[in-house]
Amino acid sequence: MRTADIRRKTGETDIALTLNLDGRGESDVATGCGFLDHMLTLFARHGRFDLTVKCQGDTWVDDHHTVEDVGICLGDAFARALGDLRGVSRYGSCTLPMDEALILTAVDLSGRGMLCYDLQIPTEKVGTFDTELAEEFFLAFTRRANLTLHIRQLAGRNSHHIIEGTFKSLGRSLRQAAAIDPAFAQEIPSTKGVLQG
Repeated sequence: MRTADIRRKTGETDIALTLNLDGRGESDVATGCGFLDHMLTLFARHGRFDLTVKCQGDTWVDDHHTVEDVGICLGDAFARALGDLRGVSRYGSCTLPMDEALILTAVDLSGRGMLCYDLQIPTEKVGTFDTELAEEFFLAFTRRANLTLHIRQLAGRNSHHIIEGTFKSLGRSLRQAAAIDPAFAQEIPSTKGVLQG
């Protein structure tokens, strides 16, 4: 089983997160940030990952620490659950329509944390969620998961749809990339023989 159990406690957040890469898309998410809960639930369902996240954060300040630290923990969980990446497909991509929004994500389990982010979110908030925190989440996630992630907005005017489409698309891209490829069942899919750093 490709699973991970992450605990992170700082002066700003206290997080417990579990991940099963080979799950059914079931989730139980309570971060104290409703919009993030919604996005992670969609991410898990579309990725077919079983995900549990419990976070107590200093949301009386704002949601920044919670969003960033959950991204850190999710990235740590992916890195741990993937292990040495033996047998994975390595690459995945998805162009996903969400009403008027069209979002492309592409993933390489490269061993190198890189985010190329191109969303034009038209409003500063979705409900109480600061939309600039979407980039902070993906940046924290990619750095800790040691993967390359490209996010491109091909169309879209509604902030909620743009961000939701991104989380759904990422879930599907990661599901492809993390899937075991029978052709590489006992191999690292790299001519270097390693995908870690």
